[in-house]
Amino acid sequence: MTAKIILFSFAITALLIMGIYFISDPSYEKSIQAKYHYELGEYKEAYTLAKDSFALNQYNRMASTVMAQSKISLEYVLFIEEAKKYMDEINQIATNDIISTSDKAKIKMMCKIVIGGYVKLAPSIITDSNLTDDASKYNKMFEKLLEKVTK
Repeated sequence: MTAKIILFSFAITALLIMGIYFISDPSYEKSIQAKYHYELGEYKEAYTLAKDSFALNQYNRMASTVMAQSKISLEYVLFIEEAKKYMDEINQIATNDIISTSDKAKIKMMCKIVIGGYVKLAPSIITDSNLTDDASKYNKMFEKLLEKVTK
């Protein structure tokens, strides 16, 4: 029975020492902050903190993972913002009574840009599903619009 108590005490002590090291090491502290910001959807801040953390300790896998995921998420955010901007422009053109040939060409070009941007995105399992769903929704909208414009 005392052997079990000694082993349990040793395990708890080892975990406490590892926890203290994990919390007190500046690299791991920043990577925890980066993960926190990533979970909140603050991808730019998460990327910056993870990059700083990784610079302090290149063996910090948490920092490496958060940095990579933040970069992917930022690409999704930029894609969605660009798609919204183009959709606003297209809606502005659509308010005209007559859509000229040059306007159709402009819409076609914007659709191709958005669809090409979607193809370049690299989804992963960890990427926020809201981002991937929104990006997919915009891609489908622009594909349908391109199909209508090219007829």
